[in-house]
Amino acid sequence: MENDSSLERRCPGTKYKLSQAVCKGRQRVNYPKCMVCGYRENADKVIDEPVVNINSGIFKSYDIRGLFPSELNEHAAQKIGESFGKFIKDENSAARNIVVGRDMRSSSLSLRNSLIEGITSMGLDVINIGVVSTDGVYFAVGNYKFDAGVMITASHNPAKYNGFKLCREKVIPISSDTGLEAIARLVKTPVIQTSAKPGSTIEKEIFIDYRKFALNFLSKRLRPLRIVVDAGNGMAGKIVPIVFDKNVCEIVPMYFKLDGNFPNHEPNPLLQKNLVDLQKKVVETKANFGVAFDGDADRCVFVDEKGGIVGGDMITTIIAKEFLMKKKGETIIYDLRSSKATHDEIKSAGGTPVRERVGHSHIKATMREKEAVFAGELSGHYYYRDNFYADSGIITLIQIINIISKKNIPLSKIVEPFKRYHATGEINFEVDNKDARIEQLASIFSDGKIDYLDGITVEYNDWWFNVRKSNTEPILRLNLEAKSQKLLLEKTKSVTKAINEGAPAL
Repeated sequence: MENDSSLERRCPGTKYKLSQAVCKGRQRVNYPKCMVCGYRENADKVIDEPVVNINSGIFKSYDIRGLFPSELNEHAAQKIGESFGKFIKDENSAARNIVVGRDMRSSSLSLRNSLIEGITSMGLDVINIGVVSTDGVYFAVGNYKFDAGVMITASHNPAKYNGFKLCREKVIPISSDTGLEAIARLVKTPVIQTSAKPGSTIEKEIFIDYRKFALNFLSKRLRPLRIVVDAGNGMAGKIVPIVFDKNVCEIVPMYFKLDGNFPNHEPNPLLQKNLVDLQKKVVETKANFGVAFDGDADRCVFVDEKGGIVGGDMITTIIAKEFLMKKKGETIIYDLRSSKATHDEIKSAGGTPVRERVGHSHIKATMREKEAVFAGELSGHYYYRDNFYADSGIITLIQIINIISKKNIPLSKIVEPFKRYHATGEINFEVDNKDARIEQLASIFSDGKIDYLDGITVEYNDWWFNVRKSNTEPILRLNLEAKSQKLLLEKTKSVTKAINEGAPAL
């Protein structure tokens, strides 16, 4: 367990230290153990202070995330730990163990200790796996059959953020409609009845088993490859050296030093500006390809040997086809923003293509329902049935190594046949009434084939578009694809005008 000199207090009957901020926060809400605690100085004055409210805005659709410490701090982490522990016990009375891992952000250690304090106060044991990637938490929960897991990370967000990703047994995700809202309600409860006997924390080393598990996906016959890896000072800087050695391939490392301040660029590989250094290094070193990971290394974006960015839907397509070469008839899930080529190629390769809403909880639920072998999102998340239906950036890197080594042709040549369409990428529009704008779009483009799987999708013979709502902002997100660049520009102008003005299509 890492040490932190600021953690200098303990609640009576517990073994774990907590910060002064958490201590004072507990006093404000009349935490039961405060009544017999020696640290409770000026108790009457403290208890008379207003309760510190936890910002409900930190509860997002798929995770908990906010600015540290103004929105998410140690007091909030402790309350979330209590609430998560109660939720898990209410859902599964036999639950005993919750895995906790954290990333390298400067705030993650104190948040983790406070979270653990909350979880163990509910009588649950914590399996502390240390500094890991998010898929490391998923692996621990799935491989060792623990009851739940929490990863402390803000993923691709800047240094000033932090957060929690939650899952239950079998790595089933917890999102707003499968538990996050219930946990948010519990967090607002002034006092949660804690256990008379607190749980323990058990330190567990997972990396020997994790490496063995990941390398099970690696082909036994590999050609020598040179790969540039941009860890962005995030968790890939720790995980890639653990998994890969010189016998697998030559890794050209970029920004492998763990640094939660992200001194080189934000850990968001979806932003083109964050790929510039990687693109240059791939060309400079004559590498076979490059890959950039986000902060918690569950997501990755690839560039080809020329430095060209390869879209997430193209990566989904080539990995899907590889699975279908091994076994036809498998189901492949793809998010509805993906190119029409992805659907067409899965079908032509003998697979069953299934469109799904954006978001890992939707993808994972449909994968389980249909026992899909693989799924991919435009955002760089890739999911595997043999990885507990969870996403993994490391396994995806291994898949691309396998494919390029087997085909012995450049990545740009592999994806070239699938780049038959022209796409806008995601364009955001700030609007006042998102639902009303979507209704207007349905009216304006009523001559197309319409569905409402996620926002609105309108399809024509030679172009299509999807407009969906942001879950947290007054924003509509447009993705549009057409068979020619000319048509793309024409229809983008048309749909943009319709979104902004509700005007008839051109």
